Amino acid sequence: MTLIQSRFPGLRETIRPTTFIEASRLGRRLGVRLTLATETFQHTGSFKFRAAYNVAARVAPNRIITASSGNFGQAMAYACRLLGKSCIVVMPSTSAKVKIEAVKEFGGEVDLVEVAAKSRKARVEELACAHPDAYVASAYDDPLVIEGNASLGAELAGYPAKFDAVIAPVGGGGLTSGVIKGLRDSGAQLRIFGAEPLLGNDAARSLRAGHIVANRGEPQTIADGARTVSVGEHNWAWLRDGLAGIVEVPEDKIREGVRLLFSLANLKAEPTGSLGIGALLTQPESFQDASVCCVISGGNVDPAVFAGILSA
Repeated sequence: MTLIQSRFPGLRETIRPTTFIEASRLGRRLGVRLTLATETFQHTGSFKFRAAYNVAARVAPNRIITASSGNFGQAMAYACRLLGKSCIVVMPSTSAKVKIEAVKEFGGEVDLVEVAAKSRKARVEELACAHPDAYVASAYDDPLVIEGNASLGAELAGYPAKFDAVIAPVGGGGLTSGVIKGLRDSGAQLRIFGAEPLLGNDAARSLRAGHIVANRGEPQTIADGARTVSVGEHNWAWLRDGLAGIVEVPEDKIREGVRLLFSLANLKAEPTGSLGIGALLTQPESFQDASVCCVISGGNVDPAVFAGILSA
């Protein structure tokens, strides 16, 4: 029995192992020895399935309510389908159409909200009052979410090559805190960096301040998976103590990351998934000639948005 099988029973048999790609051509362009740990081939197209399945499998209620810009919503919808449960997903009206349709196709009920008038959190609270028997699941601020995402950290720890640094996207902090936990639980002492949109740099500002600092509203970055108001309370301790730093990535570098992944690694990634590559473009001096693993968190992007980025 492998380490990940013993630590994640049930989850390990359900998830797809992450795909590791030694991207030598892209690495040469970026000045690093580059490995991609891509979750684009995970169930529902992103790492979120790890967390969603762990939550849905571990809680007693048969109905789950959550808020999501898309990836966690469709992951939860699919997890609930597999487990014979139901879910309601509160989504911003500005969510990618491909993600809204995917939630519906996986069997989830979509509840769209105009975030300028009402926050996702407020709408979730309304639905929780209407369905008192439901479990309210955060897409990131939940120990079960961190535990599910730790399965990816365990896979990184078990990879034969040894990395000087791991870079993972930061939104609410569920992925990065899970990666930190999985690596630490496996005894791997790696430098872990977050990559965050400059337009929504609350996690970076929180690290500098020493406490959680929130955005005033949902940042309208092209990296829609990182449109969070703040990092989660449960995630904060892991980020504060486990991150070597956070690179704040401008929008043009996020787009360039999408293009480079497609043209030099033959990989379709959504803008949030390209944040690690954007970090290498933004702060190349910090990683020059190092062995770097970038976590590509997902590949769910509207075809028109993707085509627009590639043609720019």
